[in-house]
Amino acid sequence: MAALGWLTPRRRSATARSVLAGEAAAEAARKSSQEQEEELARAAEAAAEAEEQEPAEPEFPVVGDEKAAAFFDLDNTVMQGAALFHFGRGLYKRKFFDRQELVRFAWQQTWFRLAGVEDPEHMQDARDSALSIVKGHRVAELMSIGEEIYDEYMAERIWPGTRALAQAHLDAGQKVWLVTAAPVETATIIARRLGLTGALGTVAESVNGVYTGRLVGEPLHGPAKAEAVRALAAAEGLDLARCAAYSDSHNDIPMLSLVGHPYAINPDAKLRKHARERDWRLRDYRTGRKAAKVGIPAAAGVGALAGGAAAAIALHRRRH
Repeated sequence: MAALGWLTPRRRSATARSVLAGEAAAEAARKSSQEQEEELARAAEAAAEAEEQEPAEPEFPVVGDEKAAAFFDLDNTVMQGAALFHFGRGLYKRKFFDRQELVRFAWQQTWFRLAGVEDPEHMQDARDSALSIVKGHRVAELMSIGEEIYDEYMAERIWPGTRALAQAHLDAGQKVWLVTAAPVETATIIARRLGLTGALGTVAESVNGVYTGRLVGEPLHGPAKAEAVRALAAAEGLDLARCAAYSDSHNDIPMLSLVGHPYAINPDAKLRKHARERDWRLRDYRTGRKAAKVGIPAAAGVGALAGGAAAAIALHRRRH
């Protein structure tokens, strides 16, 4: 066994140099660890200071805030296009008026979709036409037809993004109202189908349940919308500073300016500029820029109009 002694490692005594090396390594390890801890502490402190300087945006809508509600414009905000024009298409299908009226509705709708803004003359013309068309008909009849027209022309044109915003308010326990120049009956149908609280809309006069062909007051447009929201807020005990409003049109700046949380949705050029100047929130759910902003060639614009008119004529021919 003695011959194998050379395989057994012998214990060697530490020299002064090895002791120095060990102590140096230990000291370096401690220093490195301390520097890392100090660096992490400085980073955490800097992050805390940044949070103090730029506080996180508070959660909105606020869950359980019973003094808050949301007000949504309808045309081109909740739904692509104008509800009144879609309603007109449905009435034509049911022979409430002739092809000439439908072509005019098609032109107005095409213009609205291309330009992205409301033309006062078009809107007034559409309202006058609608009033003359429904005169003498029962309110209950038009409500029933309106339910069918929603399924035929409107359901597939609801903007999913805006619908999600409305649902967020509902999920927070807040009431959500449509505010539109469209007939209140049409707006009420849309609000009910979307699960919203209700609707503020233009009121057509009726006597004993029959339309007279006149309005009560004026169309719910521009400043009238703001007055309707103000009146509803007072009746519901709402704090407008805690409410939100959503619209695509500069015509609704009076309504948007009433609330503490205004949103520009698919905004026209004037509203976009106004919103940016006042740091309002913007959301755009359109897939591309409006034709008017990108300078769509005249031929393309004519083609779109021709397409709308052709569709109207084709529909008429199929019916006859």
